[in-house]
Amino acid sequence: MLRLRVKEVACEKHISMSKLSQRSEVSYNIIRDIFINPLRSVNTGTLNRIAAALGVPATTLLEDAPGNENSE
Repeated sequence: MLRLRVKEVACEKHISMSKLSQRSEVSYNIIRDIFINPLRSVNTGTLNRIAAALGVPATTLLEDAPGNENSE
């Protein structure tokens, strides 16, 4: 499972949810949901717009979520 690092990257760049929403043209509610639930799924178009607004490659916003390995 992938975890979104949008909140962390936005905080590092001192970009608020509101500013990120405006820059990316992604609704504030979606940005807020991503900040609250980084395991939330998003489509690639949304991810690419957010990444462009943050000035980073989309891959920077993704990381493996620990603890969801195949269990027996």
